[in-house]
This record gives sequence, structure tokens and C-alpha cells, in this order.
Amino acid sequence: MTRVCFQLQVRPDRIREYKARHQAVWPEMLRALARTGWHSYSLFLREDGLLIGYVETPSIEQAQAQMELTDVNARWQAEMAEFFVDLGDARPDTGFVRLEEIFNLDDQLAALDAAQED
Repeated sequence: MTRVCFQLQVRPDRIREYKARHQAVWPEMLRALARTGWHSYSLFLREDGLLIGYVETPSIEQAQAQMELTDVNARWQAEMAEFFVDLGDARPDTGFVRLEEIFNLDDQLAALDAAQED
């Protein structure tokens, strides 16, 4: 699994509604995400609208491509686009800034354990 962390900026005047929408995500959207490889998917929102997303997936590119084939994704992205700043012509599901993972406790512990076994 690949761990992917990404960042977007929610418009400050739309934060309350953005949160409300994510308390009631369409069942069809939830099922499509699960079916296309979005595992342990979470969103975290700071008071000023900084949104951090996290997902585990075999391939983010493949997961995005498979979601692209669903009708529900097109509808969801069209509705969500108005909540974000600085997307340009991109949609939220492709316009995010991917963050580099620089530390993972489990990976480092596994490497340490493997080194001690040698």
C-alpha cells in the first residue's frame, strides 16, 4: 500500500457547509471510493480551511483513474469544486498538492528489527 497525504484550501466562508457535506457523503460515493482502492481515507480540517487528506491505496493514479470512470465522482467533484481556492481548472480530486512522506514509525521500526536480525 502507498500512503498518500495531500493538501487543499477550503474557502473560509464555506467551512461550515463543507463539514456538513462530509457528515452526509452520498452512499454511492462512499461505495465507489471503497471499490476503487481508497482505503483508510480521512480528511482533517484546520479552522482557517487548510484541508489535509490521507489515503492508503495500491496506486493513487489507478484509484483516481477508476473513480474518473464513475458517474458519482463527476457529480461530487462538480459540487465540491466551489468550496476550494486555487484549483484553477482542476477538480478537487486531481488539483490537490501531494505532500512528501518523510517519516513513518512502522517502516522505521521494521527496518530496525530487520537490521537486528542480521
